[in-house]
Amino acid sequence: MGRRRKKGRPISGWLVIDKAYDFGSTEAVSKAKWLFQAQKAGHAGTLDPLATGVLPIAFGEATKTAAYVMDAQKHYRFTAKWGEATSTDDIEGDVVATSEKRPSREEIEAVLAQFTGEIEQTPPQFSAIKVDGERAYDIARDGEKVELASRTVNIYNLEIVETPSTDETIFEAHTGKGAYVRALVRDIAHALGTEGHVSALRRLAVGALRAEDGITLAALEEMENIEDRDAALLPIVSALDMMPQANIDGPQADKLRRGQAAIISPAVAKGVRGEVAGAIEGVLAVLHDEAVAICELDGLKLKPNRVFNS
Repeated sequence: MGRRRKKGRPISGWLVIDKAYDFGSTEAVSKAKWLFQAQKAGHAGTLDPLATGVLPIAFGEATKTAAYVMDAQKHYRFTAKWGEATSTDDIEGDVVATSEKRPSREEIEAVLAQFTGEIEQTPPQFSAIKVDGERAYDIARDGEKVELASRTVNIYNLEIVETPSTDETIFEAHTGKGAYVRALVRDIAHALGTEGHVSALRRLAVGALRAEDGITLAALEEMENIEDRDAALLPIVSALDMMPQANIDGPQADKLRRGQAAIISPAVAKGVRGEVAGAIEGVLAVLHDEAVAICELDGLKLKPNRVFNS
């Protein structure tokens, strides 16, 4: 019996969606998959429904790189509203605590160092983290208290952008994987002796994928033909600039695509390796700006771990 043919178009690449307010990440993927009539699609990191900005959607072979993109730095702009804590740590939840204290800019700046670098953070109860097989937000919505363990996250940069009023402060932050902006605002508020929650959140970038390069689902819907939509797709390599790259030739690419190791020149290996000794994981083999495989570099030998079908 023959293999069942997959429905849809076998397209590959990254789509940078500028997600609208009050629209879920899973809903956005489903809509994009339908608009592109794609066989396979998935996103690289959930964005809260009440947040806007960069939601990277992978099609086809690009889904093989989603985990790497999820590990990339995120860039956020967000507004902290002082004086009220909510059950969800954003504007969606009920107010659960209040404070009359409104911190000054100087007071806020004085505590930011505590929340920069490698820090311990307890995720919000309303989060997608799984507890005994259930999402934390599902348990919290049922009225049960969710006990989530703190974890180490990285906040690479955190600064005040604007103070529009005594009630609100606008920040920008570059964060690592697993960091929650809602938890960051909650904890900054507590350090200042007040309460707080996120009243606005926009993701400006995920790695090299930036909001200014994005497109809204509404704009995609307005396009009359699918070829115009395809023009919005970015190549797989565009999302992987965090990886060291090895430029290879056609015969080397053929070997990697067959699952075989390829030997590269000492000059190319030196360019990838620099002064690092030993085997290096996560090296992207590239042929004419096209991603061929994610490899391990051992000496002069590129060993493919994940191969992209052209």
